[in-house]
Amino acid sequence: MAAVLSKHSKFDCDRLKVSRDVLNYQLIKKMDSNLKLLVVTQYFHPENFRVNELVAEMVKRGHEVTVLTGLPNYPQGRFFEGYGWHGPKRELFAGATVFRVPLIPRGNGGGLRLVLNYLSFALFASLAALWRLPRQQDVIFVFEVSPVTVGLPAIVAAWRSNAPILFWVLDLWPQSLQATGVVRADWAIKLVARGVRWIYSHCELVLGQSHAFLDNIRELGVASIRLRYFPNWIEAEYEAMPPLPDRAEEDEFRIVYAGNIGIAQDFPAIIEAATLLARSSPSVRWVLAGDGRITTWVKAEVSKRGLADKFEFLGQLPSACMPELFAGAGALLVTLRSDPVFSLTIPGKVQSYLASGRPILAMIDGEGARIIKDSDGGLTAAAGDSAQLARLAMQLVAMPADELAAMGQRARQYALREFGRQLLCDRLEGWLQEAIKDYQRRSKNDCGH
Repeated sequence: MAAVLSKHSKFDCDRLKVSRDVLNYQLIKKMDSNLKLLVVTQYFHPENFRVNELVAEMVKRGHEVTVLTGLPNYPQGRFFEGYGWHGPKRELFAGATVFRVPLIPRGNGGGLRLVLNYLSFALFASLAALWRLPRQQDVIFVFEVSPVTVGLPAIVAAWRSNAPILFWVLDLWPQSLQATGVVRADWAIKLVARGVRWIYSHCELVLGQSHAFLDNIRELGVASIRLRYFPNWIEAEYEAMPPLPDRAEEDEFRIVYAGNIGIAQDFPAIIEAATLLARSSPSVRWVLAGDGRITTWVKAEVSKRGLADKFEFLGQLPSACMPELFAGAGALLVTLRSDPVFSLTIPGKVQSYLASGRPILAMIDGEGARIIKDSDGGLTAAAGDSAQLARLAMQLVAMPADELAAMGQRARQYALREFGRQLLCDRLEGWLQEAIKDYQRRSKNDCGH
């Protein structure tokens, strides 16, 4: 057994060396030709996801980009204004051609409606990959924030175009289904795991948004040579933002939360912390910018506890509004429930929070907590610990303005160093080239045999 492991380890090391050499070469040489890049994503503009920036950046770099996506309905659960069952079926976005397919809107995000939303996109996008998309694609990139079934139309497109797939995992399946309670039966979890393994097996490279993700992906049969760490980058509006001025002393201390208001974010614990602070730190005001499955419940619970004057609900805001909102915050809040799968996750808002130059107040475990601690740009409570969250909020309220500003600047410098958009897009562009070359080499060898 040791000999076998040694043999495979040597093989992996040799392949890694080849991959590094190819990547370095690809990055320093001028590209001979532009790529025909297909991006497969269930969510796209006007929905607010980083894939929008990715598409715009790849077009800017001279690539011919096609997007296969659904009709926008996230997070409200209904079609955006101007979209419906009849389309539009084709659009332009930042120079990319966007093909849209019908799907069943997610509605209130209940289990059955969510399953229908996922499966309807997978079905109609697979049909579109067969009949509507341009046949010639050099490489396919999949943006997977849930569901993993977004990989199915990508596999169809890859078969039709004879092109490799890069699959960016931002949400682990089946673990996330268990964590949110969408699927509980053991047999169903095992069935989903088999499906995920099958999808990964059809990908040239699998990218994980955290280092911890890679270990879980590896357990589903993906060799280390095919794995890459690819975190979220700083969104453009934060990367270009100049350092924020020191926050003036004010009577009100605003704790701002931006993003999905859902089960995974543990709002019961947030409300419990707010209840504790209402007595000890009456100057704290909780500002929620976002929407989601449990928004109605959160508003009702806040009212029930007599906290209506402590909360401000802004609803879903355009991403362009976030820097200004964050600039007025005493701290930025990020939370996730206590669950093994969430401890592996770096919430997408963490990079934006860090880059905004304001202190972070977190109630999370694992990878997200590690990054905030490494940056020295915030304070972190254990997931689910509302009492500790309240104590840390009190600690921030008591800090002098210059200490808060220094904490925010440490966060920003860390973000620019670790999560710069150009840095990560350069890396991805190199992997796209690498995947094409490896795929073509293997196809040529297969034909030779």
